[in-house]
Order: sequence, then structure tokens, then C-alpha cells
Amino acid sequence: MSGERRGQLVLVATPIGNLGDLSPRARDVLATADLVCCEDTRRTRALLSAMGITASGPGGDRLLSLHGHNEAARLERVAAAVAGGATVAVVSDAGTPGISDPGAWLAARLAERGETVSTVPGPSSVLGALVVSGLPADRFCVEGFLPRKGPERRRRIAALMADERTSVVLEAPGRVAATLGELAAADERRPVAVVRELTKLHEEVWRGPLGDAATAFASRQLRGEVVLVIGGASAPAPAGEAEVHEAVRAALADDPSAGPRQVADRVATSLGVPRRRAYEAALRIRASADGQAGTSGQG
Repeated sequence: MSGERRGQLVLVATPIGNLGDLSPRARDVLATADLVCCEDTRRTRALLSAMGITASGPGGDRLLSLHGHNEAARLERVAAAVAGGATVAVVSDAGTPGISDPGAWLAARLAERGETVSTVPGPSSVLGALVVSGLPADRFCVEGFLPRKGPERRRRIAALMADERTSVVLEAPGRVAATLGELAAADERRPVAVVRELTKLHEEVWRGPLGDAATAFASRQLRGEVVLVIGGASAPAPAGEAEVHEAVRAALADDPSAGPRQVADRVATSLGVPRRRAYEAALRIRASADGQAGTSGQG
């Protein structure tokens, strides 16, 4: 084995409120990293100071700003440091970097170059809100922040409300009431958890239907971080016999040369029904059509 030092990029989760949530391993990485990339150097400097960690190193200040507006511009400097054997830690203002925060793009670029990318997992507002919501967590999606307005916002909300998985949405406190109102307009009975200030002194978890949530938060002046956890849409009811029959009939009319097996494949795929159901319907319709043709041919 070579004694050459191998560099690495480490995504480090930091507290979302309670400083006691910083893990010992996270503290060690932040204390020994050659460079610490952070969204806001002032906030990270305060965190390090609270943990008894100095922001200075042999080469001077170890903190380097890395946010949504300069992540691409920092790539070559960070890549050169890692390639040279340095350990570069990446933190966001709070929580896990890369989850609606800078870090994921940078990590992907370094991974493409064959560099070592690892993580020190820990606090996450997304996972924290999900597990206290009381909603199913076996399948979920993270929507992050919704567009503020326009057709893209309407499209994203429509897609979210049609998704059968639990959805996690991050929202600014001043826009919570409007977002809940739009979601309730789509389905006021859908369950939601409004999770605010996780791990902090005024932590709050509100659970109930979207319609009630829209009413409860319509006039409230909120502060702090807010996460909405929205229950998934109900699975569509399986197609009934009439619906399968009509789909088979339409498919046969569109392509009279198609055989029952071909039609059954198309209808089973489009309606999500067993192929045998569609095939039997095709046989019945074809037999009925043949019988009618035979009757009309007698003179």
C-alpha cells in the first residue's frame, strides 16, 4: 500500500436546531478537515466556536463559502484540494447537505472524477418531519420547495396530489397559509402534518386534514423552519367489467385486424388489469360480433 494521503469530500450533517445533535464523528471531521465549505461562513463559524473548534488551520482560515450561486465556480478549487490529498467537509446552514441545499451537485462532479465522496449522516428536517408525522414512511418523495407562482407551481402541486406516496414539502413560514390553501383546494380531506421548529424550544407538530390545516394556519404568523408532510393519494379503484368491455370494444374498432391476444395486451397495460380479463372480454365481443354477422347474412 502506498503511504500517499488520499483526499476526500465529506458531506457532514449539522444540527437543525439543537446543538446536542452534532455527532462526535461530525465534530471530529469538522475539527480536522483541511477545508470546510459552508453556505454561510458566519453561521458555520458560530457553530464551530460553540463546539470548541477553531476555524483556522496551518494555511489560514479553513472556511470557504459554497452556496447556490457559486457552487459551480468553486468546483475546480475543491476538486484540486481533494485530488491533492485534502479532506474537504461540506455543510449547509442546517441539516444534511444536498437535500434542498448546496452540496449534491459538487459531490456528483467529484464522484464523476473518481474522487472519494462520503458522508457523516445526522440531522435532517426532511426525515425528522416524516417520522413524527404519523404518515406512511415506507414510500415517500421529497418535493423540496415548490415554485412560488405560475404554471410550474400548479403543475407541481397537481403532480404531488396525484402521487400515492407520502410527500415532504419545505416551506417558508410566510407562505405556509397560501400553500395549505392550494393543497386543500385539491383535496381537503387528505391528511397532513405541519412540522415547525424541529428539535428547538418551540417545536410544533400539527396533524389533521388539509382543509382543517388551511383554516388553522390561515391567520397565524409563523416563524422558523416549516416542513409539510402530505399523505399520498388513494390508489385508483380497479377497472370494472363495463370499463374493460368498453376499452376492448374500442380497441377492436380502432384495429379490426387485431386478434384478441393483441387487444388484451393493450387493454391490460392501459387499465392495469389482468391480461386474462381483457382477453376473455375480447373473446366475448368477437364471438358476439361474429354471431350478429351470421344472423344478418340469413335471408
